Amino acid sequence: MKKLFSIMALAAVVALGTLNVKANNVQTIAPVQIQQIIADDAGTSLQDAPVEEELTFTQDLKKRFIEGGPGFMGIVLLCLILGLAIAIERIIYLNLASTNTKKLAQEVEDALNSGGVEAAKEVCRNTKGPVASIYYQGLDRMHEGTEAAEKAVVAYGGVQMGQLEKNVSWISLFIALAPMLGFMGTVIGMIQAFDKIEAAGDMNPALVAGGIKVALLTTVFGLIVAIILQIFYNYIIAKIDSIVNDMEDASITLIDMLSKHRK
Repeated sequence: MKKLFSIMALAAVVALGTLNVKANNVQTIAPVQIQQIIADDAGTSLQDAPVEEELTFTQDLKKRFIEGGPGFMGIVLLCLILGLAIAIERIIYLNLASTNTKKLAQEVEDALNSGGVEAAKEVCRNTKGPVASIYYQGLDRMHEGTEAAEKAVVAYGGVQMGQLEKNVSWISLFIALAPMLGFMGTVIGMIQAFDKIEAAGDMNPALVAGGIKVALLTTVFGLIVAIILQIFYNYIIAKIDSIVNDMEDASITLIDMLSKHRK
């Protein structure tokens, strides 16, 4: 009898130990399985959700340009291209026309004192820019007197100023023309939107919103073109004013130099 109770007690201990092990395994595995199920569901929902592709700045700009319509948008783009072409050409020309006037005046004075008028004219011929051209004209009229040389300098200075300002008026024209074309496109787009409303016989917000968006895009692009060209225009005008001031200072220095040499 005692052996039977001992065997039953041992079996009970073994059974309880086995149940505890199984319970621990269930508690350990269950959270992992739950997390896996949640992760699978989340991954499935993310895969099923539509992913919107983000457009780059260039792609968005191209999209807006096409939405604005090829008519007025093409004309506005042409204003930008022509305006930038003229602006770049003027900037290159003005940078090449810039001269170190103090250095040139010193070289001309040294050549005038050492080799005479011909040596000074040779220095001017070997130097680029409007200031050197003005110096050459003044030295070329030196034999006629200081007044004749001064008149030649003033007259040729006006010619050089005209060369500096060449085609700059076209840039100002494109600056004024681009937003005007944009506004015209806006007005025409609004008229077309109201025509669609009248034809539909119903105040549909989609028709009004689409027409107004297309109309306003022309104005936006026109203003952008005007802003870009205005920056280049202001830089060119400032560069021209700087060169003209150098020309005036150099002219005064030349006349003083010629008067001193004649004495």
